[in-house]
Amino acid sequence: MRRWMVIALATGLVVAGCARPDGLARPMPAEVARPGAAGAGDEYFPAMGNGGYDVGRYVLKLRYDPGTDVLSGLATIEATATHALSRFNLDFSGFDIAALRVSGADATWQREGQRELVVTPAAPLASGTAFRVEVEYSGKPGGEFRHTVDGALAVGEPESASDWYPANEHPSDKAAYDFEITVPDTQTVIANGIFGGAIPADAGWHTVRWRATTPMAAYLSTLAIGRYRVFEEAFEGKPVYSAVDERIPAGGVADRALRRTGEVTAYLATRFGPYPFEALGGVITAERLGFALETQTRPVYESSFFRGTELEATSIIAHEIAHQWFGDSVSVERWREIWLNEGFATYAQWLWEEHAGGPTAQQAFDDVYRAPVSSDVWSPPPGDPSAPGLFADSVYVRGAMTVHALRLTIGDDAFFRLLPEWTASQRNATATTEEFVELAERVSGVQLDDLFQIWLYTEEKPPYPRR
Repeated sequence: MRRWMVIALATGLVVAGCARPDGLARPMPAEVARPGAAGAGDEYFPAMGNGGYDVGRYVLKLRYDPGTDVLSGLATIEATATHALSRFNLDFSGFDIAALRVSGADATWQREGQRELVVTPAAPLASGTAFRVEVEYSGKPGGEFRHTVDGALAVGEPESASDWYPANEHPSDKAAYDFEITVPDTQTVIANGIFGGAIPADAGWHTVRWRATTPMAAYLSTLAIGRYRVFEEAFEGKPVYSAVDERIPAGGVADRALRRTGEVTAYLATRFGPYPFEALGGVITAERLGFALETQTRPVYESSFFRGTELEATSIIAHEIAHQWFGDSVSVERWREIWLNEGFATYAQWLWEEHAGGPTAQQAFDDVYRAPVSSDVWSPPPGDPSAPGLFADSVYVRGAMTVHALRLTIGDDAFFRLLPEWTASQRNATATTEEFVELAERVSGVQLDDLFQIWLYTEEKPPYPRR
């Protein structure tokens, strides 16, 4: 068919589909505005996150007084409506709200439960509309925002952001961040991303800036205020900003291990592909947390992890740095997929310890495999551990064993091609187990459904894997 005939036919179709017999254009019906969902659809945590919009950036201008434990400020959320919105929810707990505006106009709001803030803009938002939410608030934080001896520390999983600013707190909605935190001059402020300097504020106060340019899940944001020893270094042209609580003795394992962050990252990059973020580092606190957490670009560690040998200390660092690929850059689509975070991070510890002269990954696997059937390493199944079992030993250890069982099944060549391909293909996105299995089968040419079914979803101890 000649080109002019195609154009004519195509034009005829357009006219027939979009014009009335009288020649007047028929207006397209407007989408009916409806409320955004009160959750992100996570079966483990139905109320976590929200629907109807996508956040592009958070701008947090906050002031914290360690003497009174009062946090106040302005949180600005830049977002886009994914359908026409009559109202939408934010995750936010506590605090007195002085003002709330949507794109400059006062909005009405009400609280539902402990963490739901329901916002009704002055006029509905059309699908695709870019809008801005501004929330002015103040009060004493709680939950995962901890008042410390000399400041504060905000860190926690699976939710912590909503304890200090309004957010869409689910890994499925990542965003960039700008932080401007005003504190007394005596306080150091550490957050995610790149340090933007400090400027004077009121007499005796200063404002410290940080910027996270790569999209980040809200629970991975962190804020540490206090007195810290700060080490500023570089890794492959990227800033390394590390800090150790001054209550921890200087020059010890904590200082030495944290300053090896670049070295650990360099090794893991040989296995997982290029480091995915604009900066790195870490924070070691003297506060009792009971955990370390992979807060993006700046993991937070409890000091108790640094009371043993330097190999043990750097192994913990390897775990949290591995999360920068597995959990932070490639995030879980739903929390039931958490083994994709913790299994790979635990396996990274095995790889690092072997690299550093400790037991091999094979020895680590065999040592755990000898655990009796009654051991906590076997149950609950890591592929679906339930919300209460989110941080069960099996998620970490049997999750890592699943990774090694895959390696034994497909061989080292395919295995070490698979890992960087996975992190590259899912970078800055969310992922599922099904997607990982599909890629593993494509890379290896091996059918793997049975392997993952046995290792991730059955209650019993799996048979020893064979090539």
